[in-house]
Amino acid sequence: MSEPSAALPAGRVGRAHGLDGSFYVTRPSPRLLRAGATVAVAGQAREIVRRAGTDARPIVRLDGVEDRAAAEALRGQELTVASEQAPRLQEGEWWAHELVGCSVTDSGRTVGVVSRLIEMPSCEVLEVKPAGDGEPLLVPMVRDAIRSVDPGEGRIEIDGDFLGLED
Repeated sequence: MSEPSAALPAGRVGRAHGLDGSFYVTRPSPRLLRAGATVAVAGQAREIVRRAGTDARPIVRLDGVEDRAAAEALRGQELTVASEQAPRLQEGEWWAHELVGCSVTDSGRTVGVVSRLIEMPSCEVLEVKPAGDGEPLLVPMVRDAIRSVDPGEGRIEIDGDFLGLED
């Protein structure tokens, strides 16, 4: 399902920090925001020349963004990283874009389709749009709830008994 040239969201340009063109990143993906990485912002590829702050509130400075006014001009713009430049994931890890659109089943019964991945304090959660009417189902990305994930085939098998789903 994932394309080699897919762009992974790394965050959004937040408010400026200091006078040198640095800014906070909102909704960050810390693994993608490392010094030396190339991000796309406002239609241009730029290198991260400085990375400070914390994973929850990173501060970055991009090549070519030299002052506070330039950083403020980018405020609200999405930062993305080409998937081929992203760090390699370990076994059992996936990027959100690989899971969105996967069909979700429980013992062969279609439950719905993953509409998005939500980051919660304790774990990520799949939001599953049900096959019929009804409210979205939230499925925690934990071993007890997920039997198997195969983004290449576009399938995720869940344990409906663990989640308390009715037949």
